[in-house]
Amino acid sequence: MTTLGTLLYTWTTGKLVGTDTAGNRYYVEKREAKGRRTKRWVIYNGVPEASKVPAEWHAWLHYTSDQPLTDISRKGWQKPHEANKTGSSDAYLPPGHDLAGGQRERAAGDYEAWRP
Repeated sequence: MTTLGTLLYTWTTGKLVGTDTAGNRYYVEKREAKGRRTKRWVIYNGVPEASKVPAEWHAWLHYTSDQPLTDISRKGWQKPHEANKTGSSDAYLPPGHDLAGGQRERAAGDYEAWRP
């Protein structure tokens, strides 16, 4: 949830640049800044999580590009952007993880404990 202060600041000084596929909205200051770069920020759709920002908007937010890279076509081998799922029910659990059953198949080079 965005704070009331951020929403007021955005309403008074922000200009909408665009949105991404996740519904996040990206803003820049309306007025040209003197002696510094103009501020850029994002208002997240839902829970604020930085990994929700796709690469084309990340480059713009961090002043790597002057315009968002949304007009660049994606290659067939590129996957769509996904937020980090660590800590959620969709997180990856490797074989043998306690939450994944705690058992895994033996491998050819499995570890054998040393016994004196």
